[in-house]
Amino acid sequence: MQELRALIFDVDGTLADTERDGHRVAFNQAFAEARLDWHWSVERYGELLRVTGGKERIRQYLSEDHPEMLADPGIEERIRALHAAKTRHYVRLLEGGSIPLRPGVRRLLDQAEQAGIRLAIATTTTPENVTALLRATLGEDGPWRFEVISAGDVVPEKKPAPDIFTHALEALGLPPEAGLALEDSDNGVRAARGAGLAVVVTTNDYTRDQDFSGALAVLDGFGEPERPARVLAGPPRSGSVVVDVPTLRGWFAARTSG
Repeated sequence: MQELRALIFDVDGTLADTERDGHRVAFNQAFAEARLDWHWSVERYGELLRVTGGKERIRQYLSEDHPEMLADPGIEERIRALHAAKTRHYVRLLEGGSIPLRPGVRRLLDQAEQAGIRLAIATTTTPENVTALLRATLGEDGPWRFEVISAGDVVPEKKPAPDIFTHALEALGLPPEAGLALEDSDNGVRAARGAGLAVVVTTNDYTRDQDFSGALAVLDGFGEPERPARVLAGPPRSGSVVVDVPTLRGWFAARTSG
């Protein structure tokens, strides 16, 4: 039976609820700075989240709301500039302390380190966004708690393609049978499963109604002892649970031995 040797975390929506009050706000600030009359409401941003990657999300928005702009020969440069401005605004929001880790994340990271389980990140967001979040929430040494950070355009295809998880596994030097992905979205589940990884899902407001077929377990969070997470699907148990290393090892062992 393969031992659980690594946890590979998604970032946005998994480590922290960054989308609605982080990335969305930063996109709108970048649009205003560029004197564009675009505004992504909470609902509209939720629709755009079906596309992974910030530049890709802007391009999708244009294709649906301003298709004529895609014929502009300078549109790709403009998209890159808008995304760079968005990243700058997002980092400022992080540095202001307005986006905390989800409940239970710090506890789980500490437990994994104490148990000798290696930590990695596999995300479509930019490396700058990742390091800014980790420093803002875990301190200056936050990024160094993760042995591997696979992020952004380091691979040719973003989620739901498996590339980013495959990249993380190669950097860790591990087979997929030794790792467990922590995700929040259907695209993330498809990417992790495509890379051969087992995956546990912690939903959020934007993703709770998605299809998580293939996930080992689906919960509404990681939970804390005083406020456990609800089990939505997966393990042969119901009710609530605190997601910790023994729990993950149990689910992982049941999956690999079954």
